[in-house]
Amino acid sequence: MNDYQEQQLNALLTVKKGLERLPTEKRRELLKSIQPYLQFRETVDAFLHCYFHQVCTKTCYESRTSACCSKDGILTFFADTVIEALCSTTERLNCLESRLREVNRGHRCIYLANDGCLWTVRPVVCAMFLCDKAMDGVFTAFPEAQRRWNTLRRQEKLYKWPDRPVLFDDLEKVFLRLGLRSSLMHLNFSPGLLHIKKKAGY
Repeated sequence: MNDYQEQQLNALLTVKKGLERLPTEKRRELLKSIQPYLQFRETVDAFLHCYFHQVCTKTCYESRTSACCSKDGILTFFADTVIEALCSTTERLNCLESRLREVNRGHRCIYLANDGCLWTVRPVVCAMFLCDKAMDGVFTAFPEAQRRWNTLRRQEKLYKWPDRPVLFDDLEKVFLRLGLRSSLMHLNFSPGLLHIKKKAGY
């Protein structure tokens, strides 16, 4: 297990521990709070399927040359793991945990299995990643797609960019109030993001 896997595993175990401590009603509240984000992600997935599915499947996934999935691991937020836990089955979470405990013998993301990503709700960095080559080709052919993509990128910031109260920050604070910490709590421990929050006045 490498450092990346240890970091990811710690976050997953922290989320599982925290959710076990929360009353059922509080967990329902958390699930309700992420519904707008899940609707946003459905919109993103529909957009990507419409414009990029064939391009990305053929040129990256099937050839195993993806600039994202070919790395040992991808950037995740603590909130990504919280959302995954709220939307997944126990079996699915156990699968993630087992994978993180394995030695990654390949040169690709630890979460990438033979039939695709193991996450139920992929980390937002993955969902919003498009390489320059794919964007150039699609946006040249479909200019309206670029306008829609720019709108989606602005909407993404409403959930994770802390120049205002955002969902990802709120989710981290739920676990911090339980006395739980993770190195993936970027919105509360990253100097850069803390500076943005301070500048925004909250």
